[in-house]
Amino acid sequence: MKAQAPTTSNLGLNLPYSASLDVSKGREVLPTNVKPLHYDLTLEPNFEKFTYEGKVVIDLDVKEETRSISLNSLEIDIHSTQILVGSNEFTSSPTITYNKDAQVTTITFDKSIPAGSQAQLTHTFTGQLNDKMAGFYRSSYKHNGTTKYLATTQMEPTDARRAFPCFDEPALKAEYTITLIADKHHTCLSNMDHVSEVEVESTITGGKRKAVTFRKTPLMSTYLLAFIVGELKCVETNDFRVPVRVFATPDKDIEHGRFSLELAAKTLDFYEKTFDSEFPLPKMDMVAVPDFSAGAMENWGLITYRVVDLLFDAKTSGASTKERIAEVVQHELAHQWFGNLVTMDFWEGLWLNEGFATWMSWYSCNKFYPEWKVWQSYVTDTLQGALSLDSLRSSHPIEVPVKRADEINQIFDAISYSKGSCVLRMISKYLGEQTFMEGIRRYLKKHAYGNTKTEDLWAALSDASGKPVENIMNIWTKNVGYPVITVNEDTNSNTIKVKQNRFLRTADVKAEEDQTLFPVFLGLRTKEGVNEDLTLSEREQEFNIPDKDFFKLNADHSGIYRTLYSPTRLEKLGQAAKKGLLTVEDRAGMIADAGALASSGYGKTSGILSLVKSFNSEPEFVVWSELLSRISSIRSAWVFEPEPTRNALKSFQRSLVSSQAHSKGWSFTADEDHIQAQFKALLFGSAGLTGDEKIIAAAQDMFAKFKAGDRSAIHPNIRGSVYAIVLRNGGQEEYDTLLHEYKTANDADERNTALRSLGRVESAELIERTLALPLSDHVKGQDVYLPLGGLRNEAKGIEALWRWMTGNWDAIEKKCPPGLTMLSNVVQICSSGFTTEAQLDEVRTWFEGRSTKGFDRALEQSCDAVTAKAKWLGRDRGDVEAWLREEGFMKEGGKL
Repeated sequence: MKAQAPTTSNLGLNLPYSASLDVSKGREVLPTNVKPLHYDLTLEPNFEKFTYEGKVVIDLDVKEETRSISLNSLEIDIHSTQILVGSNEFTSSPTITYNKDAQVTTITFDKSIPAGSQAQLTHTFTGQLNDKMAGFYRSSYKHNGTTKYLATTQMEPTDARRAFPCFDEPALKAEYTITLIADKHHTCLSNMDHVSEVEVESTITGGKRKAVTFRKTPLMSTYLLAFIVGELKCVETNDFRVPVRVFATPDKDIEHGRFSLELAAKTLDFYEKTFDSEFPLPKMDMVAVPDFSAGAMENWGLITYRVVDLLFDAKTSGASTKERIAEVVQHELAHQWFGNLVTMDFWEGLWLNEGFATWMSWYSCNKFYPEWKVWQSYVTDTLQGALSLDSLRSSHPIEVPVKRADEINQIFDAISYSKGSCVLRMISKYLGEQTFMEGIRRYLKKHAYGNTKTEDLWAALSDASGKPVENIMNIWTKNVGYPVITVNEDTNSNTIKVKQNRFLRTADVKAEEDQTLFPVFLGLRTKEGVNEDLTLSEREQEFNIPDKDFFKLNADHSGIYRTLYSPTRLEKLGQAAKKGLLTVEDRAGMIADAGALASSGYGKTSGILSLVKSFNSEPEFVVWSELLSRISSIRSAWVFEPEPTRNALKSFQRSLVSSQAHSKGWSFTADEDHIQAQFKALLFGSAGLTGDEKIIAAAQDMFAKFKAGDRSAIHPNIRGSVYAIVLRNGGQEEYDTLLHEYKTANDADERNTALRSLGRVESAELIERTLALPLSDHVKGQDVYLPLGGLRNEAKGIEALWRWMTGNWDAIEKKCPPGLTMLSNVVQICSSGFTTEAQLDEVRTWFEGRSTKGFDRALEQSCDAVTAKAKWLGRDRGDVEAWLREEGFMKEGGKL
């Protein structure tokens, strides 16, 4: 809302910000002497040898006179090379060299190709249908007891070169004509619809196969190319202007794709209207792939997903799974415009793709399912994820310079996705939603089929709004971190002094790290409403407050900062919350800020414990989610502390949630409210895992019926909690039941829930059984991390994870190659649970002398997180124990 304070229409013209370096300097990129125009690519997979035969014909525009052509390839065996200039053969026997480190094949020849020529490069080659979930790879599934294979792709960020020789950079857009040769019973898919199917002689089988050729694509980047060959089932709708289809392997119930299918058709129509831009392809396919490293991939016209992120069965999956699937589907469909139609120039612009798609998925989800109130959970989910990672010294700017291919995967993180989307949410509030969307429409129209830098988006938003967006937003995207805003009140007047400083979780900000002055939108909430026009643009400024009886900064928490109030003001805000003066977002965000600031030395942990306790009558799910998240962070930091302290913290948590959990209950109706279903599940799990005897008994009763064959005995909303509770309070028998469930359940969500729960064990024997799973044939590479996460809840599990990782490092590297994201995940899970400087020294010592290429950023972030916990404990160990003793929780296990 606009109020009487100075407007921000001229804001930012003189704001200081760290000038960005030329991010293109030092990049390992291909020479610019030629540019690809069109690829004619033919591939024929061999499912016996797990290889494929290929031929690629690339039409080139020769930009500079040249005696060489360089392009990317990786694990490709090139058999022959031919170059035509015009229609004449230039050479069929050039010199071929390969730079393994740069992943570049260079073709050199004796004479020059003149600038301005049209050339054509042809390679025949053999590739590996690998098991790395990268490039053109194989994915396995079991059907009627037989293992079968699907050939599928994952090109982003730099694995198109693993599928075929190509110019594998996002700015080198070209058109593609794809032909796939396969058995007649196989389905063949690519980005476009197929235009011909002919019978051919196969060089692989010696018999007849079909060759399916697809319509030529528009201009697009290599990382968005996709092709799939295998046995697939399909469900289709014509509710959108072009056909929309969902595919899955024969072992899946294709009707479980119906929710995503119908949502996709509605979302595409909504996006066309919102962006004022037609979806430019002739169809939209979405495929559930059994082996998939990410959650989903936005390949233009052929989106691929993990099975669990596309297929939904209301009988076996709960409310949170449904919301996750909706968010993922709408995220990927947003990319069809933002990323695919208009693409970042290079990978430091990744946030343009991911930040916008994340924001747009929440925006559209809110339009389609307003009863889900997703902007409330945005504060505790997306915003807190961004603030958590960005509070580490080892974080990075939203726009992070990328030099090498092996650096790119590491920036697919909470900064690019979550902080990127938070910056867009912040600017959308600043400009107004309608103006923001008008800027987006202008951006898409101007740059369709092209490549952009961040400044192009700011220019479009400035054009639509008349405001200096670039001057303001560059500070947020080109600098690491965010500020803590300290509020000091003048007792003699209605003014407050507001000061900004860099916030670090480790509480050791150096002067040189606190140079950036961010433009901070203060979003002042008073009884009169919200003043969106106040902005802190200097180190410290003074502002008038209409009424100091009640005020709060960062209304609804759309700003990217923490707010530090005095203890007196924080107490008043707690009272205001009970009077209904604060929104759900305000309450959740205030608790998050207080918790993060206490853990970083800006207050005492006893203060956040008292604040949490004062919210025991809070009625909203999202606020409870944040309350329990803050208790969880304290318990994680205190996990190696003496048992009486750990038990007292557990008792405190149980005292908060038990009565609420009993009151809400744990039965679910067929038309259960979406948020209430998640609320019940949260309270049930929290109480049960902290020792609530009534809930433990209920969980054990449900599990006994489930074990006896009643699969409906455990509702999907609480399945994971029931599993965790019975494992925590059981032993070998319960473990064997859940291991069998993981191995035999048909539904991916059911299998994943069982696998995750196997980390919730306490006995040394069962911990070792769980740690034997990730490297076994029973667990797919995509799921390596699932059984590990639960082990971080107890000290014994954290220590066992570290021993397992260091003792099996070679096997882990083999199953999770360093260039992919899985190894980063494993390293963080196995090292970030520690809490002492001695443990941190052990981690650093072990990695000394070992290559950390491909996961060095993840490792440093783990080390920073451990440092932060060690310092927190050093400050507040006694403070927490004293509070627990004073509140009566240290007495023989604590009070209820």
